[in-house]
Formats: sequence, C-alpha cells, structure tokens
Amino acid sequence: MNRLGFLAAVGALAAAPGGAGRGWSRGSLEIHHISTGRGNSTLCVFPDGTTLLIDAGAVRGNPELLAPLRPDGARRPGEWIARYVQRRLAETSTSGIDAALLTHFHPDHMGDVADAPQSRLGAYRLSGITDVAELVPIRRMIDRGYPRYDYPAPRRDATLDNYRAFVAAAPRGMTTERFTVGSATQLRPVHSPAAAQAFTVRNIAANGEVWNGRDDRAVAHFPPVSGLPPADLPDENMCSCAVRISYGPFAYFAGGDLTWTTADGDLPWRDVESPAARAAGHVDVAAVDHHGYYDGGGAAFVRALRPRVFVLQAWHATHPALSTLDRLYSERLYAGERDIFATAIVPASAAVNERLIGRLRATAGHIVVRVAPDGGSYVVDIVDDRDEADRVLASFGPYVSSAIRRG
Repeated sequence: MNRLGFLAAVGALAAAPGGAGRGWSRGSLEIHHISTGRGNSTLCVFPDGTTLLIDAGAVRGNPELLAPLRPDGARRPGEWIARYVQRRLAETSTSGIDAALLTHFHPDHMGDVADAPQSRLGAYRLSGITDVAELVPIRRMIDRGYPRYDYPAPRRDATLDNYRAFVAAAPRGMTTERFTVGSATQLRPVHSPAAAQAFTVRNIAANGEVWNGRDDRAVAHFPPVSGLPPADLPDENMCSCAVRISYGPFAYFAGGDLTWTTADGDLPWRDVESPAARAAGHVDVAAVDHHGYYDGGGAAFVRALRPRVFVLQAWHATHPALSTLDRLYSERLYAGERDIFATAIVPASAAVNERLIGRLRATAGHIVVRVAPDGGSYVVDIVDDRDEADRVLASFGPYVSSAIRRG
C-alpha cells in the first residue's frame, strides 16, 4: 500500500464506529500516551489507583510542520491533558494527581508560556504542566533540578522562570522534590501499597547519572562540568529523567528526550541513552526517546531494551527520523516481532518515511497500554483523540509479558 492509501485506511478506521473506552480496574496498570499534537504527556495509573503524570507539553511552531491540535483548538493543550486526566481520576475515585514527573525543561514537555494567561493560584502563567495544575491538584512535583535549577549551568528563560514561579507558589499545597537516580521508592503506590507488592518504579537516569543496576546508587556518566567549555556542556535533552516501571513480569521504559549522539565520536560521554537503556534491561514496552528524532532510539537502546511494543510520541514533521525507524525494526539488533504505535504522524513525516511508515500499527490517537492484574499480559488500545468520548478505534494483543515468554 502506498503512503496515501495507508493514510486513507487509517482515516477510514478512525471514522468507523468504535467501542467505548474500557475503564481502569483495581489491580491493573495503565499507561496512557496522551495525544494533543503539541508535545509529550503520559499518565500512569498504578494497580492501586495511584497516578503519575510524566510531562505535559504545549509547544508552539509552524502549523505546517505540526500535527493538528487534538481534540481541537478550543482549549490549550494542557487543558486537554487535564480533562483527560480527570476522566481517569473518576475511574479511580481519586481527586488529584499523586505525582507529576517533569523529565526536563523544554516546552514540548512542560509548556511554552509565550502569551499564556495568568494563573488564579499564583504569579505564573498557564501552559502545559501549569495548565494541568490549574484544573487538577498535583500533590507532588518531581523534576531534575530542584531546588537550585543550576545544573549543568545557571539558566534563565521564560519557560523555566515560569516553572520556578509555579514551584514557589506551591498551588493547593503542592510539594516539589528532586528526582533521585537509583531510587525504587520515590515513585511508589500511595493508596494501597500492599495491593501492589510486585510493582516498582526504578529511577534509571537524570543529569548524566545512571543507576548502577544493583542497589539504589547511581554512577556519574558525565565528566565534571567545571572543566568543560560552554559549547560542550550537557544539553537539556541528555539530562532527561528516565524510569523503568515493573509490574510482575511486565516492564516499561520511558526516558524523556535522552540522546545517543557523541559529536561524531569526540565526546562519547554525551551518549547517555545507551547506558540508561543497558541499566534498564529488557522491557515489554518502550517509549522511544526524543520522539524518534535522529538522535534518539539508538542501536544500543534498541538492543538493550528489546521491547515487543514501541511507542512513538510523535507530533512534528521530524518525528520519527527514517534512520531511527529503520533501527526500531532491525532484526540485527534483536530478533523477533515488534509493533510500533505513533500518536500523530503528520503528512510530511509520512512522505519522508514512506519506505517504512506502512508498517506502523497506528499513526494517530492516544496509545494506551493496559496491563493485566498479574502483569502477565497486556493490550494496546488506540483511542480516538478527536473528541473526549474515549472510543477505542483498534486493540492489539493480548501480548504475553516477556519474562513469561523467556520462561
């Protein structure tokens, strides 16, 4: 099937009547990759109903290169994310987000504040994560920089300054803390811990530190920044927070915008994606780093994680790069089947990736991973992102969790 035929088929699927979304039930794990067309946001609902929101992006840019706003432009992306979260909270009978993790300080993960309205709750503007907090209480905020926000160097820009004002305002009693690399207790079930004894969130990487793979300690991967010229300092993407979520035999990896490029080999330490992936080990589902851009989803990432399912949080013409998509499908890196799902492939990306784009299982919609109560199996639902009816357009699986398949 050619590219236009493929996109038409996807459109026909989206237009077909779909079943109502199935709600969360106690004992199950859900991972919702929320599609707004303007950045990354992932909501995790733990087996006891604890909620973790990973990022809430709201980026601006050339509309010819961006996906359509989803559901539409009547609200800001952060507002749509908040409303999606509210529907999931209703299923858990809880009233707020237990923890929000900001992987790094870029607008497509936290919100562009240019021309954004003022909050009612403090002296900051509303976009992305702050828009979410305006509508849904966030109990704990976790990021890579608190409290000084000066690594690898002091930084002042409108986006980060607004976030610092948000943290200082502590709306509705919100607390903020620094992401602790190596910890398996910072992000844990809080409503009924005993009900999720086989559940763990391991903090894998941030700020160039990577979990040592054994206890709760981390290893410094970056050199001391005091000895680096300004041009060689770690950039924001490579400082991203990464986590591994485990539930019985099931495992999931998310690494924000971690990258693997090394300035053509001159600065090998800039590849932090590879050691992070090796520390995480084999998983069932992996969110592809940096939207599948040319410097995310490197060979070591694919080889170490070996997932059955990849999720591409795409929304721009550069998502994914053809070279990255080629690696994700490469059976030289690991043998076996794998399915790739994308939140929003725009026409320009489809044209560039014509050779492989037809192999994607989905090119639009919320990508929802639903893990069975024992962690032994999971399904992937494609949920319509064009309205708030939560219609399931297609469902894939059940997949058997890899630890069971390996015996």
